[in-house]
Amino acid sequence: MSRPDVYLCPGGPMLLRGEHVVVDDDGTEHPTTRPVSAVCRCHKSRSKPWCDGTHKLLPERLRP
Repeated sequence: MSRPDVYLCPGGPMLLRGEHVVVDDDGTEHPTTRPVSAVCRCHKSRSKPWCDGTHKLLPERLRP
């Protein structure tokens, strides 16, 4: 049985395994270049669409 390509980390990013294209709020396409990529879900990252760990600094009620 194959494993899914998308993992949601509680209170953290969405992890993508394999090749994907992430489209940001402006419609810009960002192809993944790593075996596993972390996509921001808290909307606070300074390197959107990628996670930079900012969610760890947010109060728990504001985490995804």
